[in-house]
Amino acid sequence: FEKLKQTLAAIRAVVLDAEQQQARNHELTHWLKKFKDACYEMEDLIDEFEIQALRRQVLEQGSIGRKVRRFFSGSNPLAIRFRMGNKIKKANEMLNEIAAKTAKFHLTEKHEINVIHRERETYSFVRTSSVVGRDEAKQHIVNFLRDPVDEEDIPVLPIVGIGGIGKTTLAQLVFNEESLKSYFELRIWVCVTEDFDIRQLMIKIIKSATGRECKDMNKEELHKVLQDCLNGKRFFMVLDDVWNEDKKRWSELKDLLCGGAQGSRIIVTTRSRKVATIIGTTPQYDLEHLSYENCLSLFLQLAFKEGEENQHDNLVRIGEGIVQKCKG
Repeated sequence: FEKLKQTLAAIRAVVLDAEQQQARNHELTHWLKKFKDACYEMEDLIDEFEIQALRRQVLEQGSIGRKVRRFFSGSNPLAIRFRMGNKIKKANEMLNEIAAKTAKFHLTEKHEINVIHRERETYSFVRTSSVVGRDEAKQHIVNFLRDPVDEEDIPVLPIVGIGGIGKTTLAQLVFNEESLKSYFELRIWVCVTEDFDIRQLMIKIIKSATGRECKDMNKEELHKVLQDCLNGKRFFMVLDDVWNEDKKRWSELKDLLCGGAQGSRIIVTTRSRKVATIIGTTPQYDLEHLSYENCLSLFLQLAFKEGEENQHDNLVRIGEGIVQKCKG
């Protein structure tokens, strides 16, 4: 694997240059495609290693008779090592062939200055029956939203956690809570992502609140529509996936939202503690990992049809190993 890693690292170092040049060189486009295909194959190879390791752990718990049968089957460790060895050899050959062509294209090492986060679009709907282990977190957020204490500023609660832990899902759960639908006159969902453009955010807020498209309006016109929309109404707004760490831009947006009635609330989801510090008016809610039991329940729900896991004890044991490794 070490040789594979070194070759991959050498190719990755020139990929940015290749991407910038490919518009002028069709052969380079083909080379990039081959490299991306190779990366997918590497991922599959690593996954297969992980699965075989877990499978070996499960099989080692079996009887001597099963071990004898295994020796003459495709699960024989010697056979597996031989097969995996061949795959690694082919992967090395494929990467070496790709790496050899870097000189031909005169590629040089380039590094991106800014980290670009993956752009995504979220929405408010969630199938509540498929969400596992978030009842306590949901109740905490609902209590915040219904807290009768009013402040001069709109209270803002940041939900903080690593990517993929379920911040958006928790916000969706709360957003669709039946008791809140009549409590708030307006419920607004805005997916923010990396681009914290005030004009675009105004357009999204208006669209979510009223269904009205305002893309052709300038900021002055948008401000008037937004004020008419929020004026005197108790609203609940979710700003999902916030990355902006510029306090001035956040203050500008918050000033635009000040027309709502007392009792209005904002929830923000973010990976960044710095964002939470800038935005939050109340202590942030740190979303924890799922418990092992909840994580396993979710895994089985996704991996099997209802009740089907009872027919596949060996696969369930492998799943238990995967869940333990994921740690919630």
